[in-house]
Amino acid sequence: MDNDFEAGTGPKKFSYNELFLSTDSFSEEHKLGEGGFGGVYRGFLREPNSYVAVKRISKGSKQGIKEYASEVKIISRLRHRNLVQLVGWCHEKKQLLLVYEFMENGSLDSHLFKQKTLLTWPIRYKIAQGLASGLLYLHEEWEQCVVHRDVKSSNVMLDSKFNAKLGDFGLARLVDHDKGSQTTVLAGTLGYMAPECVVTGKACKESDVYSFGIVALEIACGRKSIDHTVPENQVRLVEWVWNLYGRGQLLDAVDPKIGMDFDQQEMETLMIVGLWCAHPDHNCRPSIRQAIQVLNFEAPLPILPATMPVATYYSSPLNPGLVSFSSGANVSQNSQIQYPSSSYTTDSSKNRGLQSACSPLLCNCAQIQSH
Repeated sequence: MDNDFEAGTGPKKFSYNELFLSTDSFSEEHKLGEGGFGGVYRGFLREPNSYVAVKRISKGSKQGIKEYASEVKIISRLRHRNLVQLVGWCHEKKQLLLVYEFMENGSLDSHLFKQKTLLTWPIRYKIAQGLASGLLYLHEEWEQCVVHRDVKSSNVMLDSKFNAKLGDFGLARLVDHDKGSQTTVLAGTLGYMAPECVVTGKACKESDVYSFGIVALEIACGRKSIDHTVPENQVRLVEWVWNLYGRGQLLDAVDPKIGMDFDQQEMETLMIVGLWCAHPDHNCRPSIRQAIQVLNFEAPLPILPATMPVATYYSSPLNPGLVSFSSGANVSQNSQIQYPSSSYTTDSSKNRGLQSACSPLLCNCAQIQSH
């Protein structure tokens, strides 16, 4: 991997000892957070004389060598103000380490759901626009299309001025612009993963747009994509907000923590764009460029159905080995993946249509991270 990594420009190779010392032996006092991949620690490097965030991938993590290599190769070549910059990397002593620019205000979810800081409405709207801008670069403006595959509020980092920067490219995939999708192992995070990904096993720009829509709704509503602490009809954020939209009561979903201190036009725009992006039918979603045009008031708001549509998918059968469950069972002929209000059904002999109310997947699939 050394030769492949060093062929790029920008990120540098660090020694393990250098990173070990910079984080005070990966001490708990320097720990910024913990995820399924391992821990993130604040470190200080004399060169480049700045604080950094060091991600230490745990040995038991699902994010192994393949994801580590993917992240270094992809993110090291990307340059955009709304993407977290990779500073360096290290694989020594059976350790996988990634070094990023330090984000002073942490992740978006820590402010929305953990009350780290109350984000004002102007900052929230700026964060949504910044995230969309970063995705536009990935999808359309770089030499290849990059499908992130894990857009979620905990992967949106905030710098000292609360500018949004999308990070964690361990699941990202490069896709040719003319192809637009790639068959892959099912991956993503519950509540943010587009329903068609389960059916087709393909990473695509439209599934990233779906995830952006969910984050946009979280920003406006101050609620997680799935929240079991609220009344049953509000558990799934997109379904709850869509019902309010159909009844003309959209503003009832506004985060109560910000009270009435928001721009009503911007709030309605962000919510409707969020629903549009999270449309159950991927053919009805906008491109991220179209979403940006509406957010910037350069295009009119879309008119959505009053009730959340039920999408029907006709697809070639799933590869029986594509989705692995924690029990060891695989999706195979005539098997079902259960959803709360309906199910996808695969039938490899008859190739039946696949129907769902597009609720998030409720199973512990391999390589699907819990939020």
